[in-house]
Order: sequence, then structure tokens, then C-alpha cells
Amino acid sequence: MPENYEHYITKNIKAYYKRRLAAPILYLLLLFAVWHIFSLSVLIFPDHLDDSVSLESAYREDVEYVSTTLLDLKFTGYNQSVLGYTRGYYYYTTRANECIIVLLSPNTCEQGLPSIDEVTVNGKITKGNQNFDQLLSNLATDLNWTENGIRNKVSHYYISEPGFNQTGNIILFLVLLATGGYALLCIILSVVYLFFPVLSPACQDLAKFGNPKKMLEQAEEELATLPQLATEDMFITEHYFIATSVYGNAIVPIDQIIWIYKYSTLHKFFWYHFSISYTLHISANKHLYIQCPKNIKSDIDGIIDYLSEANHNILVGFNEKNRLKVQEIQGTPMHFGKLLAFLNKRI
Repeated sequence: MPENYEHYITKNIKAYYKRRLAAPILYLLLLFAVWHIFSLSVLIFPDHLDDSVSLESAYREDVEYVSTTLLDLKFTGYNQSVLGYTRGYYYYTTRANECIIVLLSPNTCEQGLPSIDEVTVNGKITKGNQNFDQLLSNLATDLNWTENGIRNKVSHYYISEPGFNQTGNIILFLVLLATGGYALLCIILSVVYLFFPVLSPACQDLAKFGNPKKMLEQAEEELATLPQLATEDMFITEHYFIATSVYGNAIVPIDQIIWIYKYSTLHKFFWYHFSISYTLHISANKHLYIQCPKNIKSDIDGIIDYLSEANHNILVGFNEKNRLKVQEIQGTPMHFGKLLAFLNKRI
């Protein structure tokens, strides 16, 4: 426990948000690395496949997801099914003197049109597998060709429109965009709070009761000159309860506190109970709620005793009587009241 509490609250707020910078920065670096390595942008903006480039050449150059326009497609009479669901319909066409197979989604080909004059698709270049070989064998029989003849004419790679999975790609893109945006927002806010601690939530909560900047200065001065009670990460001054821990920071005017109690948590690994920690819960006016987790019982008991002596109006202990009393004092938050009214009306 430090002997000098000069600007102690501000220092802890800065330290807290400095620690919080690590996780979002690491996530963004990981996201950029994954995006670059796997070229995730092609999931939304596929590469344009020029007619002069064969499917095999594109595949060998790691061009997997493509957008291309195809002309004069003919239905082969075969489709691809997965668990009884028709995933796509096989068509054949020519491009740059290359005969290729295209698997079109049911919506694109309208459940298997005999022919399609022109269509632009986003698809995945896929290397033929055993099912593809069977398709070529069946086509050879239908067209009275030999298997060697059709394999020499038809590319061993085909374009699969269902393989592009546009809906899944969009969902993945939106998830990455949302999580990346959230990480960036966390970095920006942490930097702002790091340089301007008075703008942090711990200080802005004081706006419910007065000027946050002046109240922070008063709390700093009282803590630096004569703290009334000090534990490892909880302090009481003449007018404030102050918490500074790795879980967050809080500053609460003592005269605004209306309810305090402790809650115990038993930590165990399988059947072995190895420790008990205690969480201090504080309810203050204007719907301000503070939790100070993972403390020892003696520290919390000392805090509760001192606060209850400093403000005789504070309710002590968790019970139904105190809960109802606090609810009567606090009232119901406006948004919560509207929600309850809406639910009652619907019921």
C-alpha cells in the first residue's frame, strides 16, 4: 500500500486504461494478419476472372473466389444434392476455347432452365473430385463420347456458385467489421481516458451529483492529505468512498450512498474448495451501482462499518426489506419502466 497518495486516483485511472489497451491492439493486429494472409476481402469483392485466363491457371495462382460473366450455358441434366436438398445445377459452356462445368444455385438458374444466354456469377474455382469425375462419365455416356475424349475437352476445374456462400461470407465480414470496429473504439476511448482521466466513466458518474472535475480534485486532495480508512484498493476520505483496482475505479460521495452489503463467492476446482472471496456492493442515488470484487472479508467489514457510521441513513446488509426500501427510494429507471409498461400491455 503506497505511503504517498498524491494524484493517486488519477494515476490508477491512467494505469487501468493503459492495461486495457493491450487486448484490442492485439486483436486488431491479429485481424489484420488474418485478413492479409487469407485475403478475406475476396469473400465480399471476388477477383474478376478474365476470359483469357483458364480455370486451372487461376487455381494454381491461388485465385479461388471469382466473378465472371458466362455465355450460352446448357443444362447437363444433373444436379448436386446434400442431405436431400438440391444445392445446385450443373451447366456446361465454353470460354476462350475451354469447355467448363458450372454449378449454378437454384435461384440463378430458376431450378434448372434448359439453357441460359448470359449470367454473371460469383463463384469458387474448385478442383474436380470423385463426384465430378462421375458427372463427366455420365455426360460422356449421354453425348456418346468416350471418357478420355470428354476429359480432354472439359476442364478438370469448375466454378461453383453455391461454394461462394455469399450469405455466410457477408455474415463473416459483418462480424469481423463489428468486432474490429469495437476494438478500435475501445482503443480510442482508452487513449482519451488515459490523457483525460476526468472524462472516464468513473469520474463522469460524479456528474450525477455535481461537477466531476471539482469533485475529482476534492477526492484527490482528501486522499492525499488525510484518508480516513485505507485497504489495498478501497479508501474512505471525509466525503468520498474510493475504489482503485484492476477491475476498475469508482468514486462515490458518502452522503449519496443508500445501501451497502457484501456477497461471498466460493472458488472451487471440481470438488476442491480452495478460497472464498467477497464482493462489496454499493447502491447510491441516481441509480449508481458499484461493485468491488475479490476482496477479503475483514477489509469489506471495515469499509461497511465505517460507511454506516459516517452516514446513518445507509442501509446495511442484503435482505428483502432493504431491497424494497432502496427500490422505493430509487424508483424505477425511466427506460425500465417503459419496458415494463410495454410488456404488461402486450400481455
